Amino acid sequence: MLKCVRYIAIVPLLTVAAACSTGDSSMSAPQSTTATPVAEDAVLKQDSLAALQTLYAKEPKAKEIGDKSKAILVFPNLVKAGFIAGVQGGDGVLIENGKITGVYNNTAVSYGLQAGVQTFAEAMFLTTDAAVNYLHSSDGWSIGMGPSVVVIDAGKARSLTTTTLQSDVYAFIFGQQGLMAGLGLQGQKITRLRG
Repeated sequence: MLKCVRYIAIVPLLTVAAACSTGDSSMSAPQSTTATPVAEDAVLKQDSLAALQTLYAKEPKAKEIGDKSKAILVFPNLVKAGFIAGVQGGDGVLIENGKITGVYNNTAVSYGLQAGVQTFAEAMFLTTDAAVNYLHSSDGWSIGMGPSVVVIDAGKARSLTTTTLQSDVYAFIFGQQGLMAGLGLQGQKITRLRG
């Protein structure tokens, strides 16, 4: 059932991408518009925890960072679609002290030569109290504003040690073929849906 939901979600993403490429400013990035039933929240939480465990199994450095983090944002099923303009979206959870404390939405719009659809996962490890406080107090976190974020690829993962963690947030983009290169966090906005 989840695969159907994931692919159905592509249609609005492509519609927004097409609107962006034609200059229709009345449309914006997709947002959750209706309350998600408790059963769907339970599936999202289960998928998020499973995605995090998959990342830990494939990238031990992520587990080391996770053990030292104050909180972890996990988006298990992000969908990126585009033709000229690209749109990305999906929901995830915030984990604090081993417990899920909120449901968040992740959206982004990008421009440039791009075409196609891809799904992937993202985990953001908040390593400082300041990063967690910013997430809780902001009315939507636009990446690039607020806490400093470092995207970890396979090369960085090999050289990173937990004793040298200096940034507020470390992000892993994964789920297609290990850690993914070529995908950044530019334009992402993370908004709390419910807690």
